[in-house]
Amino acid sequence: QVHLVESGGGLVQAGGSLRLSCAASGLRVTVSTYSMAWFRQAPGKEREFVATIYRSSDTTDYTDSVKGRFTISRDNYQNMVYLQMNSLKPDDTAVYYCTTGYGGTGRYDPNAWAYWGQGTQVTISS
Repeated sequence: QVHLVESGGGLVQAGGSLRLSCAASGLRVTVSTYSMAWFRQAPGKEREFVATIYRSSDTTDYTDSVKGRFTISRDNYQNMVYLQMNSLKPDDTAVYYCTTGYGGTGRYDPNAWAYWGQGTQVTISS
């Protein structure tokens, strides 16, 4: 059973930074051999793609609204994935989810990902 645990959320002022962490465990799950991604969901809105890092490479992709501000990375030794978030805006307020188990039907679609963490709340005050 794949298990993902997010941490690092909190309340910060606009312009501040946060680093989210995702610890991955489970049978044969390693962040170096599985694509990983972050999604977020704001109240009353659908879950939306934020960032992804491809398996076995350093290729990354971001939604336009976070390009230049967010960075996804992984630590293969610790089996962790991170999302460094800088220059935060009130619009970034959401629950952030770590996910893996990409099924190949479109990385921006949450239905394409099989395994999810419980989420971590990020709140940005203006």
